[in-house]
Amino acid sequence: MIDVLVVDDDFRVAEINAKYVGRVPGFRVAARAHSAAQALAAVQRGGIDLVLLDHYLPDGTGLELVHRMREQGHGTDVIMITAAGDVATIQAAMRLGALHYLVKPFTFAALHTRLESYAALRRTVERVGGGRGIAVQEQVDRIFSALRTTPALASPGPSGHSEPTTELICRVLHRADHPLSAHEVAAETGLSRSTAQRYLRRLEQSGRLRLSLRYGDTGRPEHRYAWVAP
Repeated sequence: MIDVLVVDDDFRVAEINAKYVGRVPGFRVAARAHSAAQALAAVQRGGIDLVLLDHYLPDGTGLELVHRMREQGHGTDVIMITAAGDVATIQAAMRLGALHYLVKPFTFAALHTRLESYAALRRTVERVGGGRGIAVQEQVDRIFSALRTTPALASPGPSGHSEPTTELICRVLHRADHPLSAHEVAAETGLSRSTAQRYLRRLEQSGRLRLSLRYGDTGRPEHRYAWVAP
């Protein structure tokens, strides 16, 4: 089993991420942390293979935490899961050795893909020599290619739904401070109203969106959608 530390200052988000991890075979949540200090203490206790790390923490940033981990000699693997989408933060994460970078909000499928590629990386390294052997170029290439996520995120989903479009709509609803109609979602995403409506209906049926009705002057209710925890 791969033991995971889930780090997020939002208790609700940490719980959601932990449930996601628990759905991936071969992974289990060893601990949760809601601050950099708690996370560092968990790493220092040992037994953590992978940290799913938020960047915005109440007592520092995720990247500062990674820097302290490396200074103390902890080589624990890190996947960033954060709303920070600026290029400077992404580059800094790469330079500190983050293996993946997932921007919130995201779907279970997106995290699943990253975790699967991480598990593949561990298997590949173990076959090459578990960190003790000397790799030839072919084996080096195999190790690096194990980190590349599969193109599954770009493939059509059930009933012609694609994962990138689903994630785009989820991101718009997650950031909204009030329920949105299909027309408003279409305007925000550049999709047609009918396409937005189709995706919204599927997301609502899966429990990821909450549907409410707003009645106007015409008497015909307008369907409005709000983000909820999966």
